[in-house]
Amino acid sequence: MSNLYWLSEAQMVRLRPYFPKSHGVPRVDDRRVLSGIIFINRNGLRWCDAPKEYGPPKTLYNRWKRWSDMGVFARIMTGLAAETPDNQTISIDATYLKAHRTASSLRLKKGGVAG
Repeated sequence: MSNLYWLSEAQMVRLRPYFPKSHGVPRVDDRRVLSGIIFINRNGLRWCDAPKEYGPPKTLYNRWKRWSDMGVFARIMTGLAAETPDNQTISIDATYLKAHRTASSLRLKKGGVAG
């Protein structure tokens, strides 16, 4: 798949300080898993629809769920926003709207004539 999303090494360097410490067994590749989580969320996919290049969907979901519960993603957003305070408004839009293919024709009467 050519439209996969991958975090760059420079982005990973900025993110690593916010990751929780690994206890015992090392985690699977953080770059692969986080790139997969971003890809899933950006495209509005189900976990089971994750491209195989990101690894098992269960791994993506488990990391997302565990780190969300621990507040890791909130710390990442807060930390990155605080790195360069420029006294401007920062807005992160998580809106996702999807219309059904028949939504554009809901106002039409039979025969395709607007009413």
